[in-house]
Amino acid sequence: MVKFSKELEAQLIPEWKDYFVNYWQLKKHIKKIRLSIKPKQVAQVYTSGHYCSKLIHSVFDPVRSFASVMSHKLHGGSSSTSDNEEMRSKSTDEEDDQEDQLREDNQTELSQLFSEEDEVKMFFDVLDEELEKVNRFYTARETEFLERGEALLKQLQILQDLKQVLDQRRRKNFLSPKSSFHGGFLSRSNSTSTRYSDNSENKSETNEDTDASSQTDEVVAALEKNGLNFIGAATRSKTKKGKPKMALRIDIPATTPARTISAVTSTLWEDLANTPSKDCPREMINRKKIQCAEKMIRGAFVELYRGLGLIKTYCTLNLVAFTKILKKFDKVANRQASASYLKTVKGSHFISSDKVVRLMDEVESLFIKHFADNDRKKAMKFLRPQQQKDSHMVTFFVGLFTGCFVTLFTVYAILAHISGMFSAGSKDESGYMETVYPIFSTFALLSLHMFMYGCNLLMWKATRINYTFIFEFSPKTALKYRDAFLVCTSLMTAVVSALVIHLILRSSDFSAQQVDVIPSILLLIFLVILVCPFNVFYRSTRYCFLKVIRNIVFSPLYKVLMVDFFMADQLTSQIPLLRHMETTGCYLLAGTFKTHRYDVCKKGTMYRELAYVISFAPYYWRAMQCARRWFDESDPKQLANLGKYVSAMVAAGARLTYAQQPSPTIFSTTLVVVTSVVATIYQLYWDYVQDWGFFSPNSKNQWLRDELVLKKKSVYYISIVLNLVLRVAWVESVMRFKKVGNVEAKFLDFSLASLEVIRRGHWNFYRVEHEHLNNVGKYRAVKAVPLPFHETDTDG
Repeated sequence: MVKFSKELEAQLIPEWKDYFVNYWQLKKHIKKIRLSIKPKQVAQVYTSGHYCSKLIHSVFDPVRSFASVMSHKLHGGSSSTSDNEEMRSKSTDEEDDQEDQLREDNQTELSQLFSEEDEVKMFFDVLDEELEKVNRFYTARETEFLERGEALLKQLQILQDLKQVLDQRRRKNFLSPKSSFHGGFLSRSNSTSTRYSDNSENKSETNEDTDASSQTDEVVAALEKNGLNFIGAATRSKTKKGKPKMALRIDIPATTPARTISAVTSTLWEDLANTPSKDCPREMINRKKIQCAEKMIRGAFVELYRGLGLIKTYCTLNLVAFTKILKKFDKVANRQASASYLKTVKGSHFISSDKVVRLMDEVESLFIKHFADNDRKKAMKFLRPQQQKDSHMVTFFVGLFTGCFVTLFTVYAILAHISGMFSAGSKDESGYMETVYPIFSTFALLSLHMFMYGCNLLMWKATRINYTFIFEFSPKTALKYRDAFLVCTSLMTAVVSALVIHLILRSSDFSAQQVDVIPSILLLIFLVILVCPFNVFYRSTRYCFLKVIRNIVFSPLYKVLMVDFFMADQLTSQIPLLRHMETTGCYLLAGTFKTHRYDVCKKGTMYRELAYVISFAPYYWRAMQCARRWFDESDPKQLANLGKYVSAMVAAGARLTYAQQPSPTIFSTTLVVVTSVVATIYQLYWDYVQDWGFFSPNSKNQWLRDELVLKKKSVYYISIVLNLVLRVAWVESVMRFKKVGNVEAKFLDFSLASLEVIRRGHWNFYRVEHEHLNNVGKYRAVKAVPLPFHETDTDG
């Protein structure tokens, strides 16, 4: 049977962990009460025995005194007086000693009794503090979500009214030759928003403004028909001529290239015209914009429902925690205090209030009606998505493929040694390495990165870091650490199997042209699986990966999310993999696997120029993401982060030029060292201070931050040193080892690329940990979805 403390730790909401009942602290107080009761019981046994011996001693005191007097009379009476005085003094001393001992025993018993009472009082004081903390936090979250619900209900009402007006206009098929809105609502785009307004003030207005005003009046009438005040008196005022004016803004986030270009164009037009309300180009509010608004409101309903569910879980877990700890107290203290105190708990606000439950039912009914066509089953797929269950088959296949990989790799190493394929003087060494090495390194680095990601998922789960919320993954399709290990092991098993078959066939009578097709077939199978439309091989994860890659490549045009720039950071550590893909593509496209002229690609001018593009691309994409985030958020830190990737691009270009020179000059060597040192210092500062949150001033943990997920601080100090060491691996490119063969050089390059992947996996944990702690500090357990409709003032 699982202990409740472990069950509570597994089920509590990570972002609200500090505001749950501190069950573990209350258990410590229960333990103190138990320890204070045990000495008292021992003291009671000792005191009762001592009292019995004293009682027996006092009963026989007259007999002892009579016997002592008779003995003194027999021995002589001269000394009777002095002996009597001496005996009295001794008896008095003994009685004083006995009284002192009894007084000490009584004091010990009373102190133990008072100690127990103090522990009980302290326990209930702490219990009162925990109850007050829970009530206070619940009240704050209840108020927050009730306000969200009220605003969302108004948004839904506006959406329904606008859809009704659009349907009416479509049915009437109203077309005005003098109007420019053609069945829609007149609007203008401002940044990421669309406005429609009535700004008529003069008697000499054009027919377009008159039509727009009448159209606006229809919208206002439709919105006010149901008694909605969101657009009404608050947003309609009088102009100089006494005519009402109204403004309603529809904010559609620029998440697609078309919206981004429109937003930038609108902003530039406003800056040039300097009169945005009159001279800015106007556009329609059509059904497409209403559909985007509907999608935003639907997402807001889903997040609101999820937040209300979290509050309900918060109440349930805290009530069970109070019940469990009070039962423990009754059992240990042998009292019946749980019933009376539980009445107080159940009468507190976080239990007695039913506002959250009623709002939850209302949200559910509205979602079923407006977004699921009265289909409850369809609505529950959005509101209560089922989490993917862990399968033992996944664990079995992970173990199976791991064993297969180790066995096949051992066989491959033995066959390569027997055939002398990697011997220094072998005639097949150069051709074999040029054919196999690029594809093998590509899959090996990809598998290693997947393995590190699986380790990240395992650690995030073990430390209760809510990575699915941080990356906005769907709980139903989110990849788990077992799945990541399965992908890694199966991929490497397939690659090593292809290597073994390739080596066996190459050592046989088959021609090299036929055998060298095997790596190409392996790459083709991988690409087919990646884009396979059938629901096999983690289709949701594959399509999510392709979507993120698309967002990265066109990063200035797509809104940047956490998963986008996190994946872009992974690509900056996989530049060797991209270079291997370039080499593989060159061999395949140029047909060199048939002619076996392996130097054709490397000696080509286009190949060398493309190497610069590939080395710059990940840093460029990441820099464009920073620029986009600065445009959206107006955060100057993003410009500083952009500078980091620009310095990395300069350093990468300098190192690549240095590597292509047969005999580098002092200037090129100095340039490589200076640019690399500057980029490394820049990157280390950003790693430690911005990404990990370390070196916080006045932190209670020296050189770290106040809040830490891991218990051992030494792990963080080791990670700081390890990240520093792996960041300076570029020194190898300057040293230029002499007398290194082709195999050794490629193995060295692969080892350095693998170290960078390991460093990135190590960096990932602390980056997500820091993001999680930021969410904890702001109580962010649900996503804040922007709402589309906002009221604004217009100039009279």
